[in-house]
Amino acid sequence: MKFSRRRIDEPEINLIPFIDVLLVVLIFLMLSTTYSKFTELQINLPAAEAEQLRERPGEIVVAVAADGRYAVNRQPIDGRSVELLTSALASAAGGRSETVVIISADALTAHQAVVNVMDAARRAGLSRLTFAAQAAPAAGNAGR
Repeated sequence: MKFSRRRIDEPEINLIPFIDVLLVVLIFLMLSTTYSKFTELQINLPAAEAEQLRERPGEIVVAVAADGRYAVNRQPIDGRSVELLTSALASAAGGRSETVVIISADALTAHQAVVNVMDAARRAGLSRLTFAAQAAPAAGNAGR
């Protein structure tokens, strides 16, 4: 009797199927991923249908020009800092905390200018804010 040892074959890892599966997964991910550029997002802001504004003594109208200049109750502010705007709002409010601040900003105004008005109103203790909007054109007057 001949007892011979069988040769034990070394296990071999076949990488070709593994690479094929990885390539299929990579192609799937490349095709299913959407690439969005949020910096190029075009939006159209809606126009509001609202009543005509009525002048009430408990309101402060803050106008913001397209270049970032401010006017509080039609009185222009000399600078563009939040501190100057805060002091102008506090003096216009006259110590009344229930005063409504109406922000009337130009359509081309930077968001930072509007945020500055909101920050100045918070610093002045005025928590009631609203935004003025342009009335939507009537359906019959759209072409005029």
